[in-house]
Amino acid sequence: MAIRAVLRMGDPRLLEPARPVARCDTPELHELIADMRDTMAALNGAGLAAPQIGVGLQLVIFGVDHNPRYPEAEPVPYTVLINPILTPIGEETEDGWEGCLSLPGMRGLVPRYRNLRYRGLDPHGDAIDRAVSGFHSRVVQHECDHLTGILYPMRIRDLRDFGFVEELFPGQDVADD
Repeated sequence: MAIRAVLRMGDPRLLEPARPVARCDTPELHELIADMRDTMAALNGAGLAAPQIGVGLQLVIFGVDHNPRYPEAEPVPYTVLINPILTPIGEETEDGWEGCLSLPGMRGLVPRYRNLRYRGLDPHGDAIDRAVSGFHSRVVQHECDHLTGILYPMRIRDLRDFGFVEELFPGQDVADD
C-alpha cells in the first residue's frame, strides 16, 4: 500500500468535522485502512485518524505493542474503528503528556477521561463495543477528537504545559511526536 503525507496543524482540513462512513467492507475502504496502517507504522504512531491524511471520514486506527515513542505505555490492541461513539464511564479524568503526528516535535499535558466505553464498526461492518481505561482510553479520545476537528492543544488547560519536546524534557530521550 502507501505511506501518506500527514497534515500538520494549521491546515484547515484538520478543523473540519468528518463524515460518517456510509459503507463498510469495500475495496476502497480496505485500501484506505491499509494506507493508514502503513503511515502510522512508518511514523511509529499510536494512532491515526483519516482526517490527518486529508480524508474527511469517521475512521480511526490505533494500537500499541512495543512502540519506541511510548516505551512506558501498556499495550493497546490494533483496532480499526469506524463511526465511533465515545461514552465516558464516570467523571474521573487524568492529565497525561500527548503528542500528535500532526504536531511533530511538540507535547502537551492534556486532561482525558480515565475510563471510557467506545462503540463503532470494524472494517467488515461488525460491531465493536469496549470498555477501556488508562492509555487505551487516552489514545481513543485523542484519535476521535480528530473526527470533530479538535487537536490536542485545544484541550490543554495551561499553555505552560505545551511546547517542544527538547525544551520540555531537556536531556531526556523522548520521542519527537
